[in-house]
Amino acid sequence: MPVSSHSIIGRSARVDLEGIDFSSFETQPLAPETLRCLRYMCDVESHTICYLREILATSAHRDPDITAFLACWNYEEFWHGEALGQVLELHRLPGSKESAQDLRRERKWRDEVRLLTFNIGSLIADDFVAIQMCWGAINELTAQAAYARMIAKAQHPELSELVRRVMKQEGRHLDFYEGEARRRLSKSRRAQRLARFALTKFWAPVGSGVVSNSEVAHMASYLFGDEEGLVAAQRVDRKFSRLPGLGGLTLLETAARHGTKATALR
Repeated sequence: MPVSSHSIIGRSARVDLEGIDFSSFETQPLAPETLRCLRYMCDVESHTICYLREILATSAHRDPDITAFLACWNYEEFWHGEALGQVLELHRLPGSKESAQDLRRERKWRDEVRLLTFNIGSLIADDFVAIQMCWGAINELTAQAAYARMIAKAQHPELSELVRRVMKQEGRHLDFYEGEARRRLSKSRRAQRLARFALTKFWAPVGSGVVSNSEVAHMASYLFGDEEGLVAAQRVDRKFSRLPGLGGLTLLETAARHGTKATALR
């Protein structure tokens, strides 16, 4: 049964930072490879407002349940970016606002093209919203797995606690996307075929096209390139493949292997 947006609205809030000892990052700083991945995550979270713009350019804006969810989703993702940016600033690195300004300046024309593509896709395909919900589901599944891997790789108590609190909110986002995707796919074989085609041909880890290809490859290699990471990626694929018509997809495992290979060749 899909998760109602009302159940999310009632619990929507800034990520709780009470009790997080941010000063520990000055006495116990994160490793460079961890910071590089954290930069990636911060940029993705801070870019959510641009993803929201693209979704609302489609027929999804006519569904009040989806728009209610998206309002809370965007609010919470913004504060995720701010929290991760605070950790970066303690390492004398640009925070979420400064990095977001640079990314949006660099991506100005690409964002306009993406917006037009989403608009046209929505006009052509009645099932475009189903594809968007599938996209949101695999992205949230990937984010949950990525944050869990970050905890395992960094082994930093305060970062682990912060990330767990982010994951708790991300879990509610996943429940909504996954529920909506399942409901819409269950009603339409055409939606299943279109979603499978779009995901197979065009999906890449969230953040692809926002940050450089080298940063996407580093993220995939660092978090999912070892044995434990590949197991985590395969777990994501198995769960996502349970959606109607999407059985057998290996989206994250393929991306992880590609990123690891690309990083090794650099």
